[in-house]
Amino acid sequence: MKSLMAAVRGGDAQAVDALLAAGADPDTEDEDGTPALRLAVEAFDHPIVEALLQASAGTERADSAGRTPLLRAIELGARDIVESLITHGARLWVTDARGRDALELARYWYGRDLVAELHRATGLQGPVVRRTVPTDSEAWISEELSLGGLAFRTGHAAILTGLEWRHGIVTSFDELLSRALAEPDVDHEVWWETTAALHQHHAHHHRTVWDAAAALRHRPDPLERRFGAEVIRLINLFDESDDVPFDGPLVDLFLPWLTDEPDARVTWSLTAGLCDAVDPRAEVPLAALTRHSDSRVRQFALGGLRGPIERGHPEALAAAVERTGDEDATVRRTACHVLVVAPPHDRAASDSLAACLADPDPHVRVEAAARLALRDDPRGDEILRELDPADENSPYRRLLYDVYRHRRRC
Repeated sequence: MKSLMAAVRGGDAQAVDALLAAGADPDTEDEDGTPALRLAVEAFDHPIVEALLQASAGTERADSAGRTPLLRAIELGARDIVESLITHGARLWVTDARGRDALELARYWYGRDLVAELHRATGLQGPVVRRTVPTDSEAWISEELSLGGLAFRTGHAAILTGLEWRHGIVTSFDELLSRALAEPDVDHEVWWETTAALHQHHAHHHRTVWDAAAALRHRPDPLERRFGAEVIRLINLFDESDDVPFDGPLVDLFLPWLTDEPDARVTWSLTAGLCDAVDPRAEVPLAALTRHSDSRVRQFALGGLRGPIERGHPEALAAAVERTGDEDATVRRTACHVLVVAPPHDRAASDSLAACLADPDPHVRVEAAARLALRDDPRGDEILRELDPADENSPYRRLLYDVYRHRRRC
C-alpha cells in the first residue's frame, strides 16, 4: 500500500481516506519536514485538505516564513481551503514572520498583480498559464495562474470579504460591488462572497441595502444589474421573519424587471428569486421561462415549478414533460427531478420519465430510473440494479439512498 505522503502528492483522495481510516498519522511529514497538510494546501487539493482536517491534522504549524497553513492558503488565493481551515479551528490572529495576521495578509494580497508576483517569485519571464477551476464542490469557480511550478488562484477578494465579516467589519455597498465587478464571470466565488456579505453585514439595515440594490436595475452594465438582483434575492431568501416582509416587494420588482431584462445572467437571478418566493404571483412566468434560450434559466424555472406540478397544474406539468426532451442534459435531468412529485395517477409524468431511460446521458438515465422508483414504477429498476449503493464515491449515492428509504417505508 502506498504511503500517506505518496497519496497526498498523487492527489489520490480515496487512498488518503483509506490510509487515515487505517490509522495513518495526518501530521506525517516528507523527507524535508513538510507536513501532509501543507503539501495539500499548496496543491489546492481541497478534498485531501478536508480529509486531513477531519483526521485532526494540526493547523498551526508554521513554515520558515512563519506561515501557518491558513496564512499560506490566503497567500495562494485558495478561498475554499481558507474556509475549511477556519471551520476546523485555524486561528485568525496568528501572524507570519512579518507580523501579519490573516486579515492583514488578505488585505496585502487583495488587488496585487498575480502575474507580476509569479514572475518575481519564479525569476521567469515566460507566459503565465491561466485556467478556470471549480471550487467548493464545483459550486463556484476561480482562475488559476501558474508559472514554473508555482500557482496562485484569484480568490483574494473573496477571502478578504469573508474575513472582514468574521471580524465584524462592515464593508460598504459600493466597495463590495466593485469587488464583484472586477470578476466578469458571475460564477466566480467573489460574487457569492460579496452578495452574501451584504445580507450578513447589514442584517439590521436590509431596507437600505435593498434600495441600493434595486437602484441598479436600470444601470447599462448588466453585471451591475446582476449584482443588484442577486443581493435582493438573497435578502429575501435568508429573511427569517415570520411575515416575509420582502417576499411581496421582490415579486413586485422582479416581474416587470424580468419582462425588460435582455441579459441571461441577470435573468438567472430574477428567475431564482421568483422560485424562492412564496407569493403565488411568482409562479406565473415560470412555465414560459422553461422555454428561455438560456439553459440555466430553463433549469431554474423548472425547479420553481415543483409546487405547481405537485398540485397537478396542467401548464406546469406540460412544461416539465416538454423539457425532458431539452437539448441540455442538465435541464433534462432537472425535469426528471421535478416530475417525481406529479400526482401518482399522472401517466404523462411517469411515461416521460420512462422515455428518459433511453437518454444518451447516463446521469439523466439514472435520475429517471430513481424518480420512477420513487413513484413505485419499476420500469427503471434494471438501470438501478447495475449501480452499487455501497459505493461512497458514486455520484448517485444520494439518489440510491432515497430509493432505498422509500422502499423500506412501503
